[in-house]
Amino acid sequence: MTRRQRQKLLTMLAPVAVLLTSAATAEASTTYLATLTNSQENPPTNPTTDAGLPRVSSGTAMFVLNDAQTAMTMTAVITGIDVTGSQTPDLHDNLVAAHIHAGGNTPPTNNGVVWGFFGTPFNDNNPNDFSMSAGPGVGGTFTGKWDAPEGNGTTLAAQLPNINAGRSYINFHTSEFGGGEIRGALILVPEPATVGLLGIGAIGLLTRRRRR
Repeated sequence: MTRRQRQKLLTMLAPVAVLLTSAATAEASTTYLATLTNSQENPPTNPTTDAGLPRVSSGTAMFVLNDAQTAMTMTAVITGIDVTGSQTPDLHDNLVAAHIHAGGNTPPTNNGVVWGFFGTPFNDNNPNDFSMSAGPGVGGTFTGKWDAPEGNGTTLAAQLPNINAGRSYINFHTSEFGGGEIRGALILVPEPATVGLLGIGAIGLLTRRRRR
């Protein structure tokens, strides 16, 4: 890297480092992100319409664990799956269930259902925090909260070690794929302090190189 390129990169990263350092001093809950795809299913899925034509489905989800680690809120947005049964005349794309899976296996190896929020089992009931809004288009947005007393024969506290170890995923099941059409592993987002240290370290490294 030339001196001019290093200077340009340093100039670009400097304000980022300031933001990251500020974020590091703020209290923050634990966040997990998931990107839902057909390829993460086991086995991978290739959705089709009733007529056998290719069909596309995907989604994203975010989970936030509170500081007390007693509840985890969820927001998931999916597309290409009929969440009401009336968004398309097709029958293959109808949503039948949606769950969080976790256990001793690392995805894509399958784990059992630990918390259901659509269809059976439904575990968002103590209290019921679930909501679903359809569209626009084919798909919808799901929100809910996994509270401490809830779970499919388990609890959030019991599953946190699996979630933090990367052994959990969100799964949407359809008429065509009862075992799941799209899924996404829950990935822990680095804490602001960790990200801040990484940003400061990168700036420091660039500065030292610039002075040579």
